[in-house]
Amino acid sequence: MPEFPIVDAHVHFYDPGAVAYPWMREVPALNVPHLPADYDRRTGSVAVEGMVFVEVDAAPGRNLDEARWVERLAGSEPRLRGIVACVPLEQGVAIEPQLAALAEIGMARGVRRLLQGHVGEPGWALRAPFVAAVRLLPRYRLSFDLCIFHPQLAEVTELVRRCPEVDFVLDHIGKPGIRDGLTEPWRANMRALARLPNVVCKVSGVITEADHATWTEAEAVPYLAHAIDCFGFDRVMFGGDWPVVELAGSYRRWVDMLDVVVAGASLAERRKLYCDNAIAFYRL
Repeated sequence: MPEFPIVDAHVHFYDPGAVAYPWMREVPALNVPHLPADYDRRTGSVAVEGMVFVEVDAAPGRNLDEARWVERLAGSEPRLRGIVACVPLEQGVAIEPQLAALAEIGMARGVRRLLQGHVGEPGWALRAPFVAAVRLLPRYRLSFDLCIFHPQLAEVTELVRRCPEVDFVLDHIGKPGIRDGLTEPWRANMRALARLPNVVCKVSGVITEADHATWTEAEAVPYLAHAIDCFGFDRVMFGGDWPVVELAGSYRRWVDMLDVVVAGASLAERRKLYCDNAIAFYRL
């Protein structure tokens, strides 16, 4: 466990009674309120001094409601310092009024539109309206979180290349195929994406890509090590992915495993991973 308080750059708080999440009906373990008090109970002895909320795929039309709900929640949770909200960027430049409304929320730092749901539609994120909307983000000081499955890495690499003025974050190290032991072309595609200077990598939510019941540290560690090696300590940030991480294991087990991966790193490097980079990137 880190010997200093960390910043968790990927937390999901929500209350299905306040904002609807239809997809959770298929995941009963998640389909109940998950709030800061629950987070504190589950993170235990891991000291967390700051958090970034990341959208949770709310029902259509409720994305700004979700962001405003989180803003109110932050009134009683001072560690909550940034919001990455959903915006349906596939609507193209017509979405700009929503971006302007989001920017009025003082904690807004980024946008995420789940791309993993379009893994069976190659080129979805490269459609002209989507790219045009992504290019609007710097106007509102917003970054873009890329949440994909590993077969989409080449596609989002091209998206990043087409939008050099946009700051991107790759969530969950590109969700590699740990369950099936797949390493290529994920490894090569991670190298290619890391060559682009306007993208950083969020080391988060990895164990959920392994078999939830039987995974071992030995399976997951090589993927984590490769991601950090590709991006370097200047362009990685820690994410707990709570509560989704608990589908596969405890928050503490996830942190302990990552500690093993970076055991040989300097204190300055570990601070970059666990707190400094998130503070700088999300302007916390």
